[in-house]
Amino acid sequence: MFIKKIKNFYKYSILFLLIILANNARAEFFEDLSKIIENNEKRLSYGISVTDFNMDGNNEFLVTGFGFPNLALSFQDGKLKNINQQKIFSDISKKTIGVAACDIDKDGFEEIYFLNTDTYSGVKKYSDRLLDIKDNNYFDLFELEKNKENLNLTAGRSVVCVDRKGDGEYGIYVANYGGPTRFYEIENELIKNKAENLNLDNITGGRAVVSGHILTERADIFAANERGANFLFKNNNGNFDDVAFDYRVDDAIQNGRGTALSDIYYRGRLDILSGNWLGYHRAWVLENNEFKDIGNKDFDEPSRIRTIISADFDNDGFDEVFMNNIAEPNKLFRIKDNGKFEQINFNVGLEANGYGTGAAVADIDNDGILELLVSRGESKAQTLTLYKAKVDKGSKYLRIKPLNKYGAPARGATVTLITNQRKHSKTIDAGSGYLCQMEPVAHYGIRKKEKNFKVEIRWTNGSKEMIDIKKLNQTIIVRQK
Repeated sequence: MFIKKIKNFYKYSILFLLIILANNARAEFFEDLSKIIENNEKRLSYGISVTDFNMDGNNEFLVTGFGFPNLALSFQDGKLKNINQQKIFSDISKKTIGVAACDIDKDGFEEIYFLNTDTYSGVKKYSDRLLDIKDNNYFDLFELEKNKENLNLTAGRSVVCVDRKGDGEYGIYVANYGGPTRFYEIENELIKNKAENLNLDNITGGRAVVSGHILTERADIFAANERGANFLFKNNNGNFDDVAFDYRVDDAIQNGRGTALSDIYYRGRLDILSGNWLGYHRAWVLENNEFKDIGNKDFDEPSRIRTIISADFDNDGFDEVFMNNIAEPNKLFRIKDNGKFEQINFNVGLEANGYGTGAAVADIDNDGILELLVSRGESKAQTLTLYKAKVDKGSKYLRIKPLNKYGAPARGATVTLITNQRKHSKTIDAGSGYLCQMEPVAHYGIRKKEKNFKVEIRWTNGSKEMIDIKKLNQTIIVRQK
């Protein structure tokens, strides 16, 4: 009898342990897919952009290297492989930290802006690169003799693409540090710095910058700065007025870092998530002509913040906010209805000893679930890491990819999913997080008992287009008329 009791005790103990382990396995939010990154060596990495590097219809992760080669990571044969073979793109001699891609010359192809920084602040030695492609070869527009007088020789951080006139001709806002902001456009086949004419040539500690439908029907700009007030540039017929103080987002005593646009209330408009270095983070929603911080104490808690990403990782119909910290644990929150931030406990992706500098999301393998690529380095060389949420088998999704009239990603456009449960806006990312840029697709997980699906696209010129959705679990490409 005694032996039988002992056997039963061990049997039930083992069963109990297995149940606990199974529950823990199900409870873990992310799974680590870093092993699929081919030749994933330790390096100093910073910004990440997502664009179609080789014009094959699929997006790649572009990863910057600080004294290490820039990478173009493509999903092939179950692996993330660097498919770049061009020296001007890898650019190992320069120290690249910021990156963004957009179509600046209206040819349907996204040019790539690499921001190089060989000093902390002020004058730098090496200019940035603006890469275009001809006959399948990249070349630097800044290396053309006619463009050398407009080189950016000021240390900088982030880059964002801005369709200020709404005509599909993008300009590039360069958040410089210790020197005037730059705003580049192509005019008569020349690269011109328009910052002074557009009231954008401020001198500050530029850090993060985003652009989209924040206040107007055109592309506005929010810039999170260090050692000075933030900027909120309201688009006034293609020119800009700084209204940060009027709208209470100047945050002058804080030091800005990661920034993203997010529909925090699921009400059909974009608001601002803004992280401050060792300061209080902000979840700003617009109410009565000013922004109010509605983040709870756990969200607002100061950290060594770098990138902030708002995305639906687990396809449950509620956005998560990934907060990438450097040399301390990352954080993850779910935005519930009415702007309630619910902290998610997780271990995979926590990276307590990670020196995270940048991050970006994309459905890189086209399975309807977002991948999260984290770049690390700065003061300690580390490998890249790749994560994916554990998604319920019955989950559904919808992806909307707007293309402008030239066939390029309509960065800065707003996509709004309208159902019986929500009116949920997402930006087609023009440059965000910190040093980074997300995929140019609006990704939605679908909630339980959700129905009556429609999608509204607000293009960068303010015009709107409504689409009835008959089928889920697909990516819908919408071309501007």
